[in-house]
Amino acid sequence: MNKLIADSNELFAIAAKVHDPEIPVLSIVDLGILREVTAAEDGTVQVVITPTYSGCPAMDVISEDLYSAFSDAGYHQVQIKLVLSPAWSTDWMSEDGKRKLEEYGIAPPTGQGHAGRITLGMSVKCPRCHSLNTRELARFASTSCKALYTCKDCLEPFDYFKVLS
Repeated sequence: MNKLIADSNELFAIAAKVHDPEIPVLSIVDLGILREVTAAEDGTVQVVITPTYSGCPAMDVISEDLYSAFSDAGYHQVQIKLVLSPAWSTDWMSEDGKRKLEEYGIAPPTGQGHAGRITLGMSVKCPRCHSLNTRELARFASTSCKALYTCKDCLEPFDYFKVLS
């Protein structure tokens, strides 16, 4: 049995405590994948999330963490809805989330998502020494939403959270 349904701000705050298992400094709000939290008339909490890409393996863990967060708060009827459209974009990331990424050692996405193919290469700033003298080593890094870069000045490798739209 669910406890009495709280206001939507409380429900959102409960969901916002869940962090990305791949980048634990980011909440699902920072990442921009938490789309909506509502309560149905029967008391069921409904959470809508959008993965960073359709095959993201972290979504199963995030869903389990959401169930746990709501259960711990006294809400035992929870439905998680995975929505693929519109597709997630790095434009949905919070500015605070981008700052946290850089502090964690991952270069945050720069600019806004785009429509269509871009052929111009852009410099990626090193999150350690802030040099723009960097190069891509691999299009995919520890996860598909990141690329592996190296800094030619400090010689450190780093992940870059790719701009996705």
